[in-house]
Amino acid sequence: MIQYNILLISFLVFFLISSFSRWSLTRINVAHLRKFGHNVPEVFKGEIDSETLARMTDYTVDSSRVGSFASFADDIVLLLILLSGFLPWYVNIIFSCKLNFVLSGLIFFAAPALIGFIVKIPFNLYSTFVIEKNYGFSTISMKLWIADLIKNLIISVVMGGILLGSFLVLIHFAKTTWWLWGWFLFASFQLLILWLYPILIAPLFNKYEPVRDQDLKDKIISIMGKAGLKIKGVYQIDAGRRSKHTNAYFTGLGKTKRIVLYDTLLASHSGDEILSVLAHEAGHWKKKHIMKQLAVIEALSFFVFFIAYYLINWSFMYQTFGFDQNISYVGLFLLSALFKPISFFFTPFMSVISRKFEVEADTYSNQLTGSTKHLSSALKRLAKDNLANLYPHPLYAWFYYSHPPLIDRIEYLQRMDDN
Repeated sequence: MIQYNILLISFLVFFLISSFSRWSLTRINVAHLRKFGHNVPEVFKGEIDSETLARMTDYTVDSSRVGSFASFADDIVLLLILLSGFLPWYVNIIFSCKLNFVLSGLIFFAAPALIGFIVKIPFNLYSTFVIEKNYGFSTISMKLWIADLIKNLIISVVMGGILLGSFLVLIHFAKTTWWLWGWFLFASFQLLILWLYPILIAPLFNKYEPVRDQDLKDKIISIMGKAGLKIKGVYQIDAGRRSKHTNAYFTGLGKTKRIVLYDTLLASHSGDEILSVLAHEAGHWKKKHIMKQLAVIEALSFFVFFIAYYLINWSFMYQTFGFDQNISYVGLFLLSALFKPISFFFTPFMSVISRKFEVEADTYSNQLTGSTKHLSSALKRLAKDNLANLYPHPLYAWFYYSHPPLIDRIEYLQRMDDN
C-alpha cells in the first residue's frame, strides 16, 4: 500500500512545482508573444510582413498549447503508475512467472514505457496532421507516419533493452561497483550512438545521397578544409517527404563525420547562405562544443549514478511506493521518477552553456567567411520558413532556449559586421 510519508509528500511537492513552473513558463511566453507579436522587428523589415508575423504567432500559440497538453498527460500517467498500486501488482505477476533477474527487470520497465509511448501517440498525430498540416508544413502520409512510428518503437526497444539489460547484469553481478561500470557503459554508449547514427540509424528514415550540386559541394569541402575539418561526405536527404521545415547539421564522429542538408533547405536558400550556416556548424566542431557538452552530461551522470548506488537499497523508498522488499530494477525506476522533477531545474544550466556555444560558433562563422551578412540572411529566412517565435519571453528563453533569441542573435551578427 502507498504510504503518504515525508518522502512521497516531498516528491509530490517537487513534482507539482516543476509541472506548474513548466505550465507557467509556457503561459507567460504565449502572453508575451500575443502582446508584442504584432510588430515586425526592425531587423526583419523587408523579410517578413504583418501577415507572416501573425502566422508565426498563431503557430507558436497552437504548438505550445498541444505541447502543454502532452506534458500534462505525461505527468498524469506517471503519477497514476506510481500512486495507483499498479507497480506492486505488476511485480507480483512477474514474480509468479519465475523469470531470472535481468528478464524480470526488462519486462518490468516495458509496461510503463509502453504506456507512455501509447499516451504520446494522439498528441503526435494531432501535431503532425492538424497543426503542422494547417500551417503548410506536414507532407507526410499516414502510411509513412505509421512506418516511422514502428521503426522508432523497434529502435527504442532494441537500444533501450541492450542498455537497460546491461545495467541489470552489472547490478546483479557487480554489487558494489555497478554504478561505476554503469556510468562507463552509459558514456561509451552515447559515443557509440553518435558514431553509428549517420550510418545505421538515420538511413532507416531518410534517403541519403551526395549533394547533387557539385559546385556547392566543392565550396563546402573547401570552406571545411579552411576550418581544418576533413569531411567524409556532404549529403542531402529527402526531408520534404515528411515536412517543409528546413535544416542542416553536422553528424557523426571520426570516420562517420558528415554534413547533412535538407532538400527543403537546398530549395529555399542560396549557396552563400548554406555555406554561412555550415561555417557556423564548423565552429561547433572547431571549438569542440559537442565533446564539451558530452563532458558536462557525463559529469552530471557520474553524480547521478553515484547517488543511485546509495539509494537503490533504501528500504524506505520501496515501502513508500507499496513494496515490501527491495528489488533493484524497481529501485531504478523509482529513482528515475524521483529524479524527474529535480532534473527539470537543471534545464537552464544546460541552456546557458548551449547559448554560449552558439555565440562562439557565430563568431567563428564570421572569422571563416569574413562576413555575417549571409548568416544573418539565412537566419531570417529560416525564421520565416519555420514560423519561428520572434518574441519569446526573456525568462522562457533563458530557461529553455539552446540558441539566443533570433532578434538578439541577428543584432549581434550585424554588430560584428559593423566592427
